[in-house]
Amino acid sequence: MEVNGIRFWCYTAGHVLGAAMFMVDIAGVRVLYTGDYSREEDRHLRAAETPQFSPDVCIIESTYGVQLHQPRAIREKRFTDVIHNVVSQGGRVLIPAFALGRAQELLLILDEYWAGHPELHNVPIYYASPLAKRCMAVYQTYINAMNDRIRTQFEGSNPFDFKHIMPLKSIENFEDDGPSVVMASPGGLQSGLSRQLFDIWCQDKKNACVIPGFVVEGTLAKTIMNEPKDVTLMSGLQAPLNMQVHYISFSAHADFSQTSAFLNELQPPNIILVHGEANEMGRLKQKLMTQFADQNIRVLSPKNCQTVEMHFNAEKTAKAIGRLAEKTPEVGSQVGGLLVRKGFTYQIMAPEDLHVFTQLSTGTVTQRLSIPYKGAFTVLRHRLQQLYEGVETLNEEVPTLKVHGKVLVKQEGMDYVVLQWVSDPITDMVSDSIIAMMMNFNPESPKMKTSDVESTEGKAVDTSKIVQSLLVSLFGDVKELDGKLIVSVDGVVANVDHTSNTVDCENENLRERIKVALRRMEIAIKPVRM
Repeated sequence: MEVNGIRFWCYTAGHVLGAAMFMVDIAGVRVLYTGDYSREEDRHLRAAETPQFSPDVCIIESTYGVQLHQPRAIREKRFTDVIHNVVSQGGRVLIPAFALGRAQELLLILDEYWAGHPELHNVPIYYASPLAKRCMAVYQTYINAMNDRIRTQFEGSNPFDFKHIMPLKSIENFEDDGPSVVMASPGGLQSGLSRQLFDIWCQDKKNACVIPGFVVEGTLAKTIMNEPKDVTLMSGLQAPLNMQVHYISFSAHADFSQTSAFLNELQPPNIILVHGEANEMGRLKQKLMTQFADQNIRVLSPKNCQTVEMHFNAEKTAKAIGRLAEKTPEVGSQVGGLLVRKGFTYQIMAPEDLHVFTQLSTGTVTQRLSIPYKGAFTVLRHRLQQLYEGVETLNEEVPTLKVHGKVLVKQEGMDYVVLQWVSDPITDMVSDSIIAMMMNFNPESPKMKTSDVESTEGKAVDTSKIVQSLLVSLFGDVKELDGKLIVSVDGVVANVDHTSNTVDCENENLRERIKVALRRMEIAIKPVRM
């Protein structure tokens, strides 16, 4: 996709349904933003894709730092074994989880496990979240965005139409009269239904809390992972923590092995770590710097709101298209046409192709100028023939000459002549020379002279500012130092004295370009005046 010259590519991120990584190309500089991603295919999501080309900058999550996930089969067995053991002994299992993402993954595991163990069919499983119904509707709809396993199952029945799991709207609708499994949000146990159930169940050693993913520092879920003796209830009272606490991570964030392999495939010259706890991010940075020590790769871990500046010297290339591309030019030959910029790309095309490749069109400007002249038209023709070889006499209603095949000179009145031409750089110069010649030899016309340079300090300052501004528009990096201008182009430096129009530069090509620009500026700044 392209918007205003900025190109976008999106790739499956594997974190939750619909999660995407984005590659953004601005003026040839490519930045990959992974967001939350996972390179491990689970029961319903595909693994994160690898972009087909390497970015210049990779902004990547560092949630797990240098930690490694257990193999998936081991985690699933631990998960189901813990739950089976607890409910078999008459206990309750609380699974605090976010409404979207890991909840659906764990529900697939539980529903499949319950289907294979008839002895558990009398133990209810509840999915309790205000967003539960809407989330499940999304998962039941976008089956094609999931992995091959789910799409294959969907051919027989919808795998998210659970057989052993029931929704639970609130704690008032919950009959707590025996062993059960409740998956409730929020995942951090800060509030809501998961916190309410925790306060009720935490003092019974038959019960268990299974934390299935990453939890943030400062939350109750993070606190109980250290198994404190007491916890503070929502009422403010202290209560003993007797329930079992198990941390079995099904987090869909990449661990170190996934991050290391992903970056090794991409080989981005610049890596920026985000979305991680400071200590974990620091350890990951050191590990990556060691991994890529023999390569020219930078690893940065900026703080929140810290600006990161990078400089890229991208080459600007213009592509010849249309008629100009029909014949391959020889090395060293010049190609002429219209230079068209679209977004951050440049194209050279013939004027006749402008309407074909762009939404632009060409036009013409016809100029018509009356000049006082009371002399004989034959004298004017003689004067023009002395200046130009191509002077034709045309048979029209009024005496008419065609100069250079383009400029018409007509005697439309007794005391003036009219010049008419279609404007272009060459024809404009021919017309200017005709006007100058007529005004100099015609006694009725005011004489032309070059404007005198005013030697006031203010005038010199204004001229200097104008020249500097014009050079900036042409060459970009222009600075003033001790009355002279310093022009820098791709590391080549030129010293410019605009008062004498001298240029000191080792690069002959750049020197001549600046000289041509100065000559044109002098003509524009000091025009001919009457």
